[in-house]
Amino acid sequence: MFLIQRRSLLLAAGLSALLAAPLMAQAQSDTLRVGSKIDTEGKLLGNIIVLALQAQGVKVDNRVALGNTKVVRTALVAGEIDIYPEYTGNGAFMLGDESNKAWKDLRAGYELVKKMDFERNKIVWLEPANANNTWAIAVRKDVATANQLRTLDDLAKFAAGPGPLKLAASAEFMERPDGMPAFTAAYNLKLRADQTLVLAGGDTAATIRAAAEKTSGVNAAMAYGTDGPVAALGLVIMQDPKGAQPVYAPAPLIREEALKRFPVVATTLAPIFKSLDAETLQQLNARIQLEGVDARKVAGDYLRSKGFLK
Repeated sequence: MFLIQRRSLLLAAGLSALLAAPLMAQAQSDTLRVGSKIDTEGKLLGNIIVLALQAQGVKVDNRVALGNTKVVRTALVAGEIDIYPEYTGNGAFMLGDESNKAWKDLRAGYELVKKMDFERNKIVWLEPANANNTWAIAVRKDVATANQLRTLDDLAKFAAGPGPLKLAASAEFMERPDGMPAFTAAYNLKLRADQTLVLAGGDTAATIRAAAEKTSGVNAAMAYGTDGPVAALGLVIMQDPKGAQPVYAPAPLIREEALKRFPVVATTLAPIFKSLDAETLQQLNARIQLEGVDARKVAGDYLRSKGFLK
């Protein structure tokens, strides 16, 4: 009797699984799984994608703040999510082409990663924002204005003169080849030991605050191009006309199969990402980082302010 019951249970379980499989597949095909990285801008851009697509009637599985770059990228390639916001410059490392000069130009880098990722992984890079979230040097606005500092060329001349210039940065930024050494090579920007304040860790919020508060005479900071506190705390990013750093322009990337199911994704997100420049992202990130506003609310407020949501 026990064997008969066990077999009956197994048959029932197997039948249930067979019946459930098509339903699960159908549910997946009707839903777009949206992921994002766990950082501030990742949450912001992820919520922008979620809200914009929901407004178009797309059924969304919200997986915003899924994890770090490796986690989210792996999930996309494995088909566990369908879309998430990434940065063009990361294509250099994801696709093993770090030496290509195209990464130093927003459009060229975008076209390169778009081509390579589609050929290798059938992943489509949609139109990027006109912003660059790369390593940068930010200077107090009062210092920049008084000394007409706009570019890293200007900053190099200022640092070599009477100054005074003092930079807050992490040890990683000062030592990594794509950090301060890259700026030194491109602009001859050389700093003496007394012109730097090396802080533990790699948090740009700490370096930016040190410059804003003039900690130990600091008036410049290691930063990222779209860091929220930069503008909010009275700093300005020095322009990098020689392209010492790769360009990290944010863009949505989506699996080809998912885009075929939801072609509205491309037409919906293109004008939204086009509206996101560096200053706008700084302001939106600042609302989250400095004011403590929820990323979803910031995303919704921005979309409504631009007429993308009613």
